[in-house]
Amino acid sequence: MKAPEAERDHRLREIVSQEAWIIEGVYRSWVEPSLSAADQIIVLMPPLSVQEARIWNRYEERISGAVFGKQRETLQDVQRLTEWNREYNLKKLPHFIAQSNYRDKIIQVNDNLELIEQYCKRE
Repeated sequence: MKAPEAERDHRLREIVSQEAWIIEGVYRSWVEPSLSAADQIIVLMPPLSVQEARIWNRYEERISGAVFGKQRETLQDVQRLTEWNREYNLKKLPHFIAQSNYRDKIIQVNDNLELIEQYCKRE
């Protein structure tokens, strides 16, 4: 269940007022305060094939009962998520990066190793 917007926004303000924090997500419209407060914005961009395999693996784990999920996904749900993910990665995310006021804070990486290498360069 989603938190009411006022509660959600209050929690976000509390988080970004702390000394150190990490926020994950793609809901740019309401996480805007975190983008402006962030020292770094890390955009993890694994290949679409890896992302899609993970989506399908999660679906298979849930329908087999290997992993518990509150919501029962359908094949159609997974297909919609895969399409949304592709649109996000191929159009929305590149547009955000290109048009962002925070380009100087953005670090793009394809995997964890690349993230570690980029982080070490900045230190």
